[in-house]
Amino acid sequence: MSDKRLERLLPVDRWPTRSEAAEMRLFQPLDVGNVSLRERTWVPAMVPWRATHEGEVTDAVIAWYRRFAEGQPGAIVVEATGIRDVPSGPLLRIGHDRFLPGLKSLTDSVSEASDGRTRLYIQLIDFLAIKRRPPKEKFLRRFLQVDDQLRGRLEAEGLTDIAHADEHALREALIALDDDRLDAVLPDRERESLRMGYRERVTDTELEHIRELPEVLPGLFADAAERAMAAGFDGVELHYAHAYTLASFLSARNDRTDGYGGDRASRARLPLEVYGAVRQRVGAERTVGVRFLGDEVIEGGSHLEDAVDFGVRFAQAGFDFLSISKGGKFEDAKQPRVGEAAYPYTGPSGHECMPTVKIDERGPFGRNVPLAAAVRAAVRAAGHETPVIAAGGISSPWQAEAVLERGDADVVAAARQSLADPDFFRKIRLGHGDQVRRCFFTNYCEGLDQKHRAVTCQRWDRDFESPDPTGLRSADGKRRLVAPPWQP
Repeated sequence: MSDKRLERLLPVDRWPTRSEAAEMRLFQPLDVGNVSLRERTWVPAMVPWRATHEGEVTDAVIAWYRRFAEGQPGAIVVEATGIRDVPSGPLLRIGHDRFLPGLKSLTDSVSEASDGRTRLYIQLIDFLAIKRRPPKEKFLRRFLQVDDQLRGRLEAEGLTDIAHADEHALREALIALDDDRLDAVLPDRERESLRMGYRERVTDTELEHIRELPEVLPGLFADAAERAMAAGFDGVELHYAHAYTLASFLSARNDRTDGYGGDRASRARLPLEVYGAVRQRVGAERTVGVRFLGDEVIEGGSHLEDAVDFGVRFAQAGFDFLSISKGGKFEDAKQPRVGEAAYPYTGPSGHECMPTVKIDERGPFGRNVPLAAAVRAAVRAAGHETPVIAAGGISSPWQAEAVLERGDADVVAAARQSLADPDFFRKIRLGHGDQVRRCFFTNYCEGLDQKHRAVTCQRWDRDFESPDPTGLRSADGKRRLVAPPWQP
C-alpha cells in the first residue's frame, strides 16, 4: 500500500463482509428482457487485439474471456466485432459462417469457467474506412483531387501561375509550398486527409456505398445477430457509440438530406431500423441491447438532451438494455504521426471516454454516471422499465452500490477495474474485497490499445512470475496476456 498511485484512488476504508455483500443491490438478480442476470455486475466490451488478422478466435481470445468469466460477473460483453467480412486487423469478425466454430468455442468456455453464472453478449459494430496519415509528397502526388475548386482557391490566394499549370506541375508546386500556405489553399477535407489521414463520413452521400448504408446495414446486422445466436451467445449489444457508423448517424453533425439525418427523429431512423431487423431475426427470447453516447463532447455534436431523447426512443422500440458511454470521437483526435491512423480516444472527447486520475480535480471516478442517470430518469418518466447500465471509473463496492441506491442505473459496469482484476466483483461478493487488485486509472492499457498491441495491465506485469496455466505472453515475451489467477 506504499505505492503513490494507490493514494490517488477512490478510498475504500472498509470492504463488505460476505454477509453484507449478500444484501447489496449489486448482487441481486435482474431481468434483462427475457433473460435474467444473477447479479447487477457487468464487464463491458474491451478490444484486446488477440484475434487473427482474418478476424478469427484464437486461444488467446478464449483465455482472455475465460479469465473474466472466472470472476463470475452478471454479464460480459465480447469486444466490438465486425459485421462485415472485410480486413480489419486483429479484431474479431462475425461477417461469415466460417467464424462460427471459433465463436462457439468462446461461448462454451465462458459458460464452463463461470459455472453458468455469467450471461455472454457480443457487441456488433460497423465502421467506415479510415486511412493512415500519408507523407506530404505521396499525398500531393497521388491522392489530392485536382479540380476547379482547388484551382479557384489557388487563384484566390494569388497563386495564379500554379492555378493554371498542368496537373503534374501543379502537384509539384504544391509540394514546394510551406505548410501554412498549403493549408490555406487546400479544401477542408483535403487538408484533413493530408494532416490526419482520409476518413469516410456517413454524410459522404456522393459515394454510392455511403448513400446506400440505410439499405445495407439492417441486413448485415441481422445476419451477424443470427450468427451470434447460432454460436451460443445470450444476446447482442448493438454498437451505436463513439466514432463508428451508427453513432455517426445519431450525431447532431449528421446533416444527410435523405431522411436519415437532420432532426433527432431522422438521425435515429437507421439505428431503429437496424434494431427492427435484428429483433425480427432473433426473436423476443434473445437479448438485444444498445451502447450509445450520453454526450459526444465535440463541437456541433450530440449532447445529453439528444441522448435522453434517443434513450426514450430506444426503450419504446423494445431494446432490452441501454448502456451509456461518452465521447471517443475522431473529430477532436490528436494528429497521428505519418504512417499511423487517427485514434478517437486521444482528444478531449476521448479523455472523457476513458478519464484518468490526472484528468482534472473531479477525477475519473463515476464521472459519467450522471449521463446514465438522466437517460434512466427520462425512460422511467416515459413509462418504460428498460434497464440502464452505468460505467466510467467504477472501482469501489460502496460507489457501485450508491449508483444503484440512488436509482442512477440498474447495472454497474467496470471495464478497467475488471481488467486489472477480473475477480473484482467476485472478491467483493465472497467477502475478500481486501484482496482486490485496484486499477491505477493511468490508462496503461489504453496506450497499448492505441498501438493495436495486445492489451494487458501494468498490475499484471508486477505478478509476471506468479502462476499462469496459459503460458501466454506478448510478442516480445515481456507481458503476460492473462491476469494472475485467484483461488478463494
